Amino acid sequence: MSRGTGIGLGMMLVLATIAPAWAQDRKDDSPADPTAAARNRMVERHLKERDITNPRVLEAFRTVPRHKFLPENTRRQAYDDESIPIGEGQTITPPYDVAFMTQLLDPKPTDTVYEVGTGSGYQSAILSRLVKEVYSVEIHEPLYKRASAVHRELGYTNIHTKAGDGYEGWPDAAPFDAIIVTCAPQKIPRPLIDQLKEGGKMAIPLGDRFHQSVHLITKKDGKLIDVVKKPTLFVPMTGKALKEKADPKPSAEQPPDDAPKSRRNRGR
Repeated sequence: MSRGTGIGLGMMLVLATIAPAWAQDRKDDSPADPTAAARNRMVERHLKERDITNPRVLEAFRTVPRHKFLPENTRRQAYDDESIPIGEGQTITPPYDVAFMTQLLDPKPTDTVYEVGTGSGYQSAILSRLVKEVYSVEIHEPLYKRASAVHRELGYTNIHTKAGDGYEGWPDAAPFDAIIVTCAPQKIPRPLIDQLKEGGKMAIPLGDRFHQSVHLITKKDGKLIDVVKKPTLFVPMTGKALKEKADPKPSAEQPPDDAPKSRRNRGR
């Protein structure tokens, strides 16, 4: 073997040794999730350009992969501001509406939150990035099972879900710092009032099938402060809520006439 051949062979061995590390470095430099850019565009176009300003809420929407909560044949639309069918006659709520309701709660890292209507599981996933614990109940068992599976897949261990009627709340985990309701009863379920902590907030759509508004409820000194935030349309709350009628006295504070109206949301 000539000296030149030996040097060439030595160089080849060195390159063979360092090449895997170089390739791994290049792999680590590439985006871990190809949908990250789409999430950023969603935040910039559909949230920040409107009235979503809470930086922690915006960061949660940049982090949680909405497409994972959708059937595979609809994932191309995942980062549009649209409701998309998820089965059981339900849809995933548009990102802006999820962000609006979330921001109303002003979630804190120490909070425990209760959600009525797990739906796709996206709303509870967003909350899980913002608070300590999330408890969520879904009346449609197939949706509950699928959402729970996605939460496990993504490693969201602070979300607790079960199938049942969300009207009853989750007494064993109460009281809650915040409650979010993603379907519309005609009046606030009494168990939810009882399970809301003093000083706690509740974001809830109220009204009949065709006329609803998002309300921000705050419990102060044992009383409820009710502020109407904007018109909306969610699927009516089923289960025990169907037996209750709206309170005859309307809320004193109404949204402005030019407040934006939302499309009907049939899921979460």
